[in-house]
Amino acid sequence: MPKLAAFPKAFMQALCKDSTMRLSDWIKLAVKLDIDGLEWYAGFLEMADEAAWPRFRQQVEQHGKVIPMMCCSPDFTHPDAAFRQREITKQKRWIDMTYALGGSYCRVLSGQRRPELTVDEGVNLAAECIEACLPYAQEHGITLIIENHYKDDFWEYPEFAQKMAVFCQLVEQIEHPNFGVNYDPSNTYLAGEDPLELLKRVSHRVVTMHASDRYLLEGTIADLQREESGSAGYAKRLRHGEIGKGLNDYDAIFTELKRVGFDSWISIEDGVDGMEQLERSVAFLRHKMAQYWP
Repeated sequence: MPKLAAFPKAFMQALCKDSTMRLSDWIKLAVKLDIDGLEWYAGFLEMADEAAWPRFRQQVEQHGKVIPMMCCSPDFTHPDAAFRQREITKQKRWIDMTYALGGSYCRVLSGQRRPELTVDEGVNLAAECIEACLPYAQEHGITLIIENHYKDDFWEYPEFAQKMAVFCQLVEQIEHPNFGVNYDPSNTYLAGEDPLELLKRVSHRVVTMHASDRYLLEGTIADLQREESGSAGYAKRLRHGEIGKGLNDYDAIFTELKRVGFDSWISIEDGVDGMEQLERSVAFLRHKMAQYWP
């Protein structure tokens, strides 16, 4: 059966910006959940101190949990080669971070969808940078996972490989045993596309998953698609919500993942309305996982 992790979606500002929450506080909350691990984020303020990395691993593992996945956001589509090299250096440090924490999966992205780039140019730049990181990842026993992402909080432009056709082109260009897909069904809606269509195209490459759900505050998916065309901002109509209550069809998602033999980590990227919501999302996923992986 796949394993379940959780990500502190509700506490990112507190953990990454204003220090109003400590990582030890998040660990104390998370280990009470019926989960197997905690997904980490490279931008937690306290992770700036490398000497602290072993301590955080110990704090998690003493509760019988692990840190399986690292979430980070390299920007590999910048036209300047020196900039891209700095991003490769950062990615290698995040691999070190993942390794020190005992993790197996470290996220990569394509980069920003800068308007001057053609699709082929952007895909080639991103692939070149990811491939430059893969030998280092392999040395450390880390798999680099590319997410069908929407937009990093601190980027000017959305994800270069946000659209399905571009994402699939990039994934197909990189063949390596330490490279795979982190599938996020909700992000596909932000691209104005069908999450099940994407999953069927990449399911044989999926090695981890973000479990999330979105719901429309108003209007329709067609309204969303019109608004999102060429937009650099977040979709105002879509909101994160409790898993199982939104747009995603988890029966169809898990049917496809089971079909291809998926047996890895599913990390919950919800709970924006508090820990009780996160507990309900955990319960929903545990029930569904038991159905499909009895």
